[in-house]
Amino acid sequence: MAWNEPGGGKDRDPWGNRDDQGPPDLDEAFRKLQNSLSNMFGGGSGGGTGGTAKPMNFKVVALVLPLLLLIYLALGVYQVDEQEKGVVLRFGKLLPGVILPGLHWNPPLIDDVLIENVTRVRSRPHDSEMLTEDENIVKVKMTVQYVISDIKSYKLQVKSPDESLYQSTESALRHVVGGTEMHQVLTEGRAQLAADVRDRIQLYMARYGTGIQVTQVNIEETAPPDAVRAAFDDVIKAREDEVRLRNEADAYANQVIPEARGEAQRYLEEAEGYKQSTIAEATGEAERFNKVYVEYKLAPEVTRERIYLDTIESVMESSTKVMIDVEGGNNLLYLPLDKIMQQNEESSQGVGSSARSSNASNSNSSSSNNRRDRR
Repeated sequence: MAWNEPGGGKDRDPWGNRDDQGPPDLDEAFRKLQNSLSNMFGGGSGGGTGGTAKPMNFKVVALVLPLLLLIYLALGVYQVDEQEKGVVLRFGKLLPGVILPGLHWNPPLIDDVLIENVTRVRSRPHDSEMLTEDENIVKVKMTVQYVISDIKSYKLQVKSPDESLYQSTESALRHVVGGTEMHQVLTEGRAQLAADVRDRIQLYMARYGTGIQVTQVNIEETAPPDAVRAAFDDVIKAREDEVRLRNEADAYANQVIPEARGEAQRYLEEAEGYKQSTIAEATGEAERFNKVYVEYKLAPEVTRERIYLDTIESVMESSTKVMIDVEGGNNLLYLPLDKIMQQNEESSQGVGSSARSSNASNSNSSSSNNRRDRR
């Protein structure tokens, strides 16, 4: 009857002893275990609790030990991929060097191999609200991208490097945003904000020795709190309108200013031309006067008469009426030059028209004569 069957295991333990007989005999327990192993590997069986154990078959042991050794050696083989690196801890102590990609072996249960992907770009989102320099609250959503640059530091220097990255990101973001005005955070200052946050996070990572290299910080959204977002949207729209109007004004200025400058340059060139022509004319008049003066000194009477005639000619050529007073007489001769010129023009036109009419009559007569000749 088994010890745990009803009525049979009330006062017996697994070794067949009663509860009131004290603890079991360890020698007897080991002897029973040896008999069981002998039966398992073909070495015979004991003759009950009082039987004598037979020796174990050493040939079976010689076959089992190499098999166990092969299994042990096979368990120590592992492969490191191209994107991975690793470190080895032997009884908890770091071995020098880094495990590079390839096939490797380390003794199981003795060495602890830590492998990590060192080329994959990892991303960690971050969302936080904080105060700016001008005491306004902004909400910043961003993503930190990083890789593992030092496998030893990443695995052994810091207990939780990813958590350290999160805390460093929070501290760096609050430091940078706290020193920046709100309109810079919301508008054109986002690129500079991302660069400053990345540099400060990398400074913290190097100081803590996490083995993390921050590659990029992407600012996905910067916005005011939801309660005042509508008002800030209006402010941003007004700033955009300001920028648009300023651009339009600059475009208009760029169009008008060159035209004004060109016109001003034209005026300057015209003034310079007038200046040069006036100077040249004055110089010519002065030279002409000097030459007349030289002639006047040689023959004063003749020169005076010539100057008088030239002056009268220049005056009379612009007049249409001439009044002539005969010396020693009472008659005044009136010459209407304009009428005389008009009559000359009309007479010339009349002569031309008569000539045209005579030519026409001659042609008509010649044509009639020709027709008579044909008849």
